[in-house]
Amino acid sequence: MRCLALLLSLLLPATLAAQDRPNTILVLDGSGSMWGQIDGVPKITIAQDVVTDLLQTLPADQRLGLTVYGHRERGNCSDIETVVAPDLNTRDAIAQAVAGISPLGKTPMTDAVIAAANALRYTEDSATVILVSDGVETCNPDPCAAARLLEEAGIDFTAHVIGFDISDAEALAQMRCIAEETGGTFRTARDADELAAALSVITEEPEIITVNGTFRATESAGGLSITDDVLWSVTSDAGVIVDDMAGNPINIDLAEGSYRATATWVVKEVSEDTTFTVSSGGDVTVTIPFDIPLPQATVTGPASAAIGDTVQVAWSGPNAARDYIAVSEVGERGYVNYSYTQDGSPLDLQMPPEPGSYELRYILNDGNEVLASAPIEVTPLAVNLIAPDTAAIGETVTIGWDGPDYARDYISVARPDDRGYENYTYTARGNPLGLEMPAEPGTYEVRYVMNQGSTVLARATITVSEIKAGLVAPDEATAGATIAVGWDGPDYARDYIAVGEVGEGSYINYTYTQQGNPAMVEMPTDPGSYELRYVLNQDREVIATRMITITPLAVTLDAPDTAPVGAAVAVTWQGPDYTRDFISVGEVGEGANINYAYTQQGNPAVVDMPTQPGTYELRYVLDQDREVVATRLITVTPIAVTLDAPDTAPAGSELAVTWDGPDYSRDYIAVSEVGERGNVNYAYTQQGNPAIVEMPAIPGTYELRYVLDQDREVVATRIVTVTPVSADFMAPDTARAGSTIDVGWAGPGYARDFVAISEIGESGYINYRYTNSGNPVQLEMPEAAGTYEIRYYLNQDRTVIGSRLITVTE
Repeated sequence: MRCLALLLSLLLPATLAAQDRPNTILVLDGSGSMWGQIDGVPKITIAQDVVTDLLQTLPADQRLGLTVYGHRERGNCSDIETVVAPDLNTRDAIAQAVAGISPLGKTPMTDAVIAAANALRYTEDSATVILVSDGVETCNPDPCAAARLLEEAGIDFTAHVIGFDISDAEALAQMRCIAEETGGTFRTARDADELAAALSVITEEPEIITVNGTFRATESAGGLSITDDVLWSVTSDAGVIVDDMAGNPINIDLAEGSYRATATWVVKEVSEDTTFTVSSGGDVTVTIPFDIPLPQATVTGPASAAIGDTVQVAWSGPNAARDYIAVSEVGERGYVNYSYTQDGSPLDLQMPPEPGSYELRYILNDGNEVLASAPIEVTPLAVNLIAPDTAAIGETVTIGWDGPDYARDYISVARPDDRGYENYTYTARGNPLGLEMPAEPGTYEVRYVMNQGSTVLARATITVSEIKAGLVAPDEATAGATIAVGWDGPDYARDYIAVGEVGEGSYINYTYTQQGNPAMVEMPTDPGSYELRYVLNQDREVIATRMITITPLAVTLDAPDTAPVGAAVAVTWQGPDYTRDFISVGEVGEGANINYAYTQQGNPAVVDMPTQPGTYELRYVLDQDREVVATRLITVTPIAVTLDAPDTAPAGSELAVTWDGPDYSRDYIAVSEVGERGNVNYAYTQQGNPAIVEMPAIPGTYELRYVLDQDREVVATRIVTVTPVSADFMAPDTARAGSTIDVGWAGPGYARDFVAISEIGESGYINYRYTNSGNPVQLEMPEAAGTYEIRYYLNQDRTVIGSRLITVTE
């Protein structure tokens, strides 16, 4: 807590004159969480010691007070007390008060800052609040909004915040927001040394920096600048800066600090003023608008309503953008709930979750001005719960309820001292409804909780007791076996029987109890001592256990010592033959499998060997965890494959390729571009020897290949040159549109070659006839006159190998 002393001394430097120092209140967390310990010492004790030591170092003319919260009552959000009012010579009184704090209650952090600000008369004087807290806000729903209102209403209000030993993200965000909204400093500390290092960079005495201040008076808020004479007076705590300085705008050099500016509109004999603060962040512009009358408004609603109820509120008013109707505590600037006027009149407005006297207000968004108000009394609700006195852990019990059933209200079960809940069910799901009890025995509360503010409206005590459960299973089982485990237990939805390592919270395998009794549970693959468990689905609570010993498996493999690449090898195996166990082949030392066959497919298992020669490993693999339980080495040897064919062949022709190879299922002979992986055409070896392979339609040098189906492995090649083929025509030079003419052709006449007529420059065709329909072919001319092209197409790739022009006339 040396960090707290550093920050306080920074905020209250001894070099300031007494009249320059803002009145200050230290707000100290006295909630129950301050009994938490750092290095074995309660946080409240650390805070008491540091504050006591600090008080002896403060200047005698510093006006200082103390506010404490959460120190007198449990569960009371109003437990806030300004123990020592801010004044001179309060050090002894503060030290005595701090020493007497005994943490007890909630964390109304935001309301404590508001109470300290009011005690400092922050709307009239400069005021500083130093908040030290170790917990999340548990009362005020919106710390940011509250801090924003304090900043807007205060003359020179600043809240500096220290988050002491906090890891909760929501708490950190709330504290940071309070500081940032009021221009204060936010720091965190897990211990004294850490924060001392973080604050070391800002402990130096700040240099005095001046900025340029521009002052402008306007005819109204957001209106034009006044062109008549304007006189300006600017003062600070140090005295008068300028007095009756004429001009609009005017410019003045200003040091850091708080100021008041007064503008006098000479011809209208009216004055307006404002306060502002100068920091080192850059030049400032101060605009003073002269007041115009506020718009007229009315608001009308019921005289009373129940807590949380949604009432209709009628209103009249300007209905400006983001104007709203709010319900607020009497005398407070903020609001509890609101609805925008753009929703119409009347509109729905939800009442606060706490009974008391409130106000309905029409609030102008521009400046948050209250244009109209009407009183409303918020009354308590009578809410009841009907619940059993006892229940078993995890049991779903029937809860009857009598309550408002507001949107997202819920019935929960929780520890009596816990703000949260163990389980809950929305009231919208019916009455009565089912509520699941916690997985741990003990005394709990069933609660009716209003969604707004998580307000508890009714409570009923329920005792949750242990439940009887047991397991029946053999003392031993072989690795990977599926055994029958009899069970005695509640059989709640998604309860399960599991097997896991002794002392480990996780499980290896499991089966839901709803799948039957006994439960069929697969055992681990590694031998050793394990634990069978009955596990409640809720919180994974284990309610029964039984030890079981897993014994090794006897597994063997028998196969030839060698096999050719790609060969199908018969592997005889002895093993458990569990569902989806398999025999595989893989590289020695590598976990991956190249090929495999399931044991359920028969014994021996037939496994294809890899396509690359080398030493490999045959494996018996359990499906569970892919556990390898037996291995055997096998040498994969090369195979001799040859191809024989002519050196050349015409484009598109069928070439007979004689081959010598393994003729594995779906092996094939292909023709491909040299250096390319893909194939142009192919024929399966099972279709005969020689294989008949169609040559490419484009002339060039190609490669004949013997390709194993497995991995498309090429095991033999031979070069073949594909020579060009051409075609010629015997046909008239002209023909009438739509007529049919004889076209004689000279070409290869491959199956499904065809003669077509096409537009010049177009890849498609208009009409065609297959060459196998005769020679000449009867070809129909286009219907439109023009010059066309007669073409000979190879069926393969629609390759054109000959053409001639023809004129089609009308």
